[in-house]
Amino acid sequence: MPREIVTVQLGQCGNQVGQVFWQRLCAEHGISDQGILEEWATEGGDRKDVFFYQADDEHYIPRAILVDLEPRVINNILTSPYAGLYNPENIFVSKDGGGAGNNWAMGYSAGERHYEEIMEMIDREAEGSDSLEGFMLMHSIAGGTGSGLGSYLLERLNDKFPKKLIQTYSVFPNNVSDVVVQPYNSLLAMKRLANHADSVVVLDNAALARIVADRLHGLDATASFTQTNQLVSTVMAASTQTLRYPGYMNNDLVGIIASLIPTPRCHFLMTSYTPFTSDLIDNAKNTRKTTVLDVMRRLLQPKNRMVSTSLTKSSCYISILNIIQGDVDPTDVHQSLLRIRERQMASFIPWGPASIQVAITRKSPYLTSGHRVSGLMLANHTSMASLCKRALDQYDRLRKRNAFLEQYKRERPFENGLEEFDDSRAVVEELMNEYKACETPDYISYADPIISND
Repeated sequence: MPREIVTVQLGQCGNQVGQVFWQRLCAEHGISDQGILEEWATEGGDRKDVFFYQADDEHYIPRAILVDLEPRVINNILTSPYAGLYNPENIFVSKDGGGAGNNWAMGYSAGERHYEEIMEMIDREAEGSDSLEGFMLMHSIAGGTGSGLGSYLLERLNDKFPKKLIQTYSVFPNNVSDVVVQPYNSLLAMKRLANHADSVVVLDNAALARIVADRLHGLDATASFTQTNQLVSTVMAASTQTLRYPGYMNNDLVGIIASLIPTPRCHFLMTSYTPFTSDLIDNAKNTRKTTVLDVMRRLLQPKNRMVSTSLTKSSCYISILNIIQGDVDPTDVHQSLLRIRERQMASFIPWGPASIQVAITRKSPYLTSGHRVSGLMLANHTSMASLCKRALDQYDRLRKRNAFLEQYKRERPFENGLEEFDDSRAVVEELMNEYKACETPDYISYADPIISND
């Protein structure tokens, strides 16, 4: 039985990443840019219906909702070769078209205004599923629409579908951002990601830019922007590979999340991927050799991580899931795990099992690939505390000067004061403390002061 997933693309970043993601899924399942199954796509064995459904005329249509408050990116999608792929009823662009002005509060207020229209689309997709498993949100937390409207939708989805999983692919900003109020937007969005999402895959602009420059010969701004989106969509496609090409294990989202997130608050995941090759990403350098051990060793290297976190001596993994694609012998996997354990390449928490979980999955038969094995690591790591600390430090620097608060006070969430900022800061600080506490053996008896006071 298929466990369907509805994707929601929010704002400029969410829609640009989503556009490349759907191109990638079409290529992997042998679906044309108009949603028609190619004549040569007869191999079968894949579950197209997790992310697509079939219209009356046999076209495959993505279970995707496209939302933006300004029309530019969605207009680009609608003038691209893939314009005929999407269901036009599932596209929402605000009538006034002004965007959210990189202001979380404006995005949040827009969510309240347009809630009925957007929720009707989500309801229709949810009811059209036989056995809906959950939602996948794609957004950035630095601007206005992805962070503000995204926050509002997270709250509402959690209320309306309490038993469905919500996984987000959230792009975190650089240290130096072109959005001056980004520390406010990020902190307010992180509160919602902590409280209302089941799993947050953290993608960090700084780390993505570094990988593009080092490994992919980022030639100029436009090329490297395209490569960054291809990078994110490659990770998203690989992380859903076991759902679309199912095996015996990890063939639904809850199985993947349950194995990675032992305690509900610490659900921010980092990713690594290897190798990046030119059949996936423009101008990528080719990796010469891909044995299972090579791939699993590279996945543990910090330079392949898509998050810039600061490691300390006590930083350790809470859990690791490696999704290995391709021509793989299970005995090779076992040998590689033994080698990694012998050499102590990964240190784990003292209160849980110190093991790397591995899911072996098939590659798409419709894509030619220049390498034998590729791998994605999804990991829960205590260095996420440094991500929270970075967000708090940047917020404190702005808030100390009370800079740029006027534009927030004009909007409804802040009309009665700035408590929302203080509350968000407390939630993110508590998240940071909990990740730090995970490094200690007595974490099992850790009590969350915010929850226990309620």
